[in-house]
Amino acid sequence: MVYLDFARTGGSASMPTYVSLIHWTEQGIKNYKDTTKRLEDFTKLAESRGGRVREALYTVGEYDIVTVTEFPDDESATAALLQVGSLGSVRTNTMRAFAADEMAGIISRTG
Repeated sequence: MVYLDFARTGGSASMPTYVSLIHWTEQGIKNYKDTTKRLEDFTKLAESRGGRVREALYTVGEYDIVTVTEFPDDESATAALLQVGSLGSVRTNTMRAFAADEMAGIISRTG
């Protein structure tokens, strides 16, 4: 049986978290004025797949954007990111992330 920390999740079931480090492609740079509209579209796409964008930050340095998203499962996250990548404006490096309580549960499985 899984017990959820409703205080941490705002009263909803916790979903897997993903951190994406995003680079603009040449096309994305050429169309930089559309970037906030593209983020709105990605937010709608995530929601249509049962997920949500928890945070999106535009950054200076090695990456152009960092997002923290939640999706029901790895397959939903992968499908959404493939769809975004196929549009040609960004390339993503995405990692599955774990909160401290999730990590504690993983550690407890090690025996």
